[in-house]
Amino acid sequence: MLNIAVFVSGRGSNLKSLSELEIKEKIKINAVVSDKENCGAVGYAVENQIPVFLVSQNKSNKFFSYNELVDQLKKNKIDLIVLAGFLKKIPDSIIDDFENRIINIHPALLPKFGGKGMFGINVHKAVFDSSEKISGATVHLVDKIYDNGKIIAQSFVDISELKSPEEIAEKVLIAEHKLLPFVVEKFADHKIVINQNRVIIAD
Repeated sequence: MLNIAVFVSGRGSNLKSLSELEIKEKIKINAVVSDKENCGAVGYAVENQIPVFLVSQNKSNKFFSYNELVDQLKKNKIDLIVLAGFLKKIPDSIIDDFENRIINIHPALLPKFGGKGMFGINVHKAVFDSSEKISGATVHLVDKIYDNGKIIAQSFVDISELKSPEEIAEKVLIAEHKLLPFVVEKFADHKIVINQNRVIIAD
């Protein structure tokens, strides 16, 4: 059983996509972490009795500091951190504590259309305006630079006939909901291997 923490800032559709792995007893979602108290993902976590940790650079009554959060993650025996629409940069200290154990899903084919400010509909507008014919989703390891970590897996989507960034977003999201559980399950099965500076998914 792989204990995961899912970091979210929005409605939580990728969080929900991981629930099937819980049913299969591949993973246990031991924590949902958010920078937003009232987002849909937090509501989903509360409804499903998943512990919620609100986090901010500035500690308050409801929000943990990132240093306090690390302590909570360790107490909850988190094996893997999954960034699923989390809009804040992860502090270097957390990346050091969870080296090669933080993954992110990005709504484009990295290394294109990544970096600071490239999230949500911003990504799909950039893809649309570039007249790209293929987009998709990328799951990658997280390092100390935005969208820079080693790519684990990608899913490709034909967008040649789509007529707006919103249509691209809708189609790519379907790919995300398949790709993220696939990669997390491979982590649970110990099939993710880093070899000679490349990430390999073992058979």
